[in-house]
Amino acid sequence: MRFGVFEADLNARELRRSGRRLRLQDQPFFVLAALLEQPGTVVTREELRQRLWPVDTFVDFDHSLNTAVNKLREVLGDSAANPRFIETLARRGYRFVAEVHKDVPREEPPAKVVPQPTSDPWSLVESDAEPDLPKPHRGLTRALFALIQTMYLVFYMVALFHGEDLYRVAWPRAGLPIVFITALVTAAMGIPLRLYLLSGTAFDYSRLGDKFKSIFHGVLILDQLWAIAPFLLLDRIGFGPALGSTAALLYVPFAERTLIRMAYAGRTNPVQQDRVAL
Repeated sequence: MRFGVFEADLNARELRRSGRRLRLQDQPFFVLAALLEQPGTVVTREELRQRLWPVDTFVDFDHSLNTAVNKLREVLGDSAANPRFIETLARRGYRFVAEVHKDVPREEPPAKVVPQPTSDPWSLVESDAEPDLPKPHRGLTRALFALIQTMYLVFYMVALFHGEDLYRVAWPRAGLPIVFITALVTAAMGIPLRLYLLSGTAFDYSRLGDKFKSIFHGVLILDQLWAIAPFLLLDRIGFGPALGSTAALLYVPFAERTLIRMAYAGRTNPVQQDRVAL
C-alpha cells in the first residue's frame, strides 16, 4: 500500500520512504496496518487492543497504545495537532486520513505466440524441423541423388529395349499382359521425370526441394511399382537375389527424399523469403 512518499508491505512488515526502508517496531507497524486496511474509517482503541494484545495479556493498554502511535507518527513525520496521516478521535480511536493506494498486481501481457515449425515428416525445406539429419557436403548428396535418377533411367531404357523379353515374362496368357503394359506406361512416365530431376540437380535449382515434395507421392508409387522388377528376372538370378533387390528398391524413394532434405534444407525461394520477412 502507498500513501504519500511511503510504501507499506503488510506481508513483509516493511515500511519504506522513497524506496528506503525505515526501522519500525512491530506494535507501531501493526497499528499502521490496521489503519491502512480501513482508510478514512475510525478504528477504535478496543479493535486495536484485540489486534495487538491477546486477551490474557496483562499490559498497560492505554500507555502502550499511545506509545506505539507516537512512535509511528515520529517515523511518518506526523503530529497529533496537525495530522497528515493519523487523526486522533478522543476516547474513540484513530483514523487514517491520507489517501491510500492499494497495489494491484500488474497483469502481464499475454505471451506472444510465435508459430513454431511443426515436425512434418514430408517437410523438405525447413532445416530447423530436421535437426537429426546429418549435414554432409551438398555436392555429395546431389551426386547420390543424381546416381539414383540415372539408375532408374537405365531400368526404363533396358525395359523398353528388351520389350519382347519383357512381354514373354509378363504372363500374356493370363488374358491381359498387365505387367507388360504397366512397365511400358510407367517407363514412359518415368523417363521425363528422371530427366527433370537430373537437370534440376545438375543446375542446382533452388526450388528443387519444393518441387520434389509436391511430386513425392507420385514418385513413391512409381518407384514401388518398379521395386518388383527383379522378380521379372527370377529365372536368371534366383529367388534370393530377387527378394533382396526388391527390398533395397523399396527403400530407395525414401532415400531420395532424405537426400533432397539434406541438399536443399533452408534454401527458400525469394517469394517465400519475402513472406517470412513480412
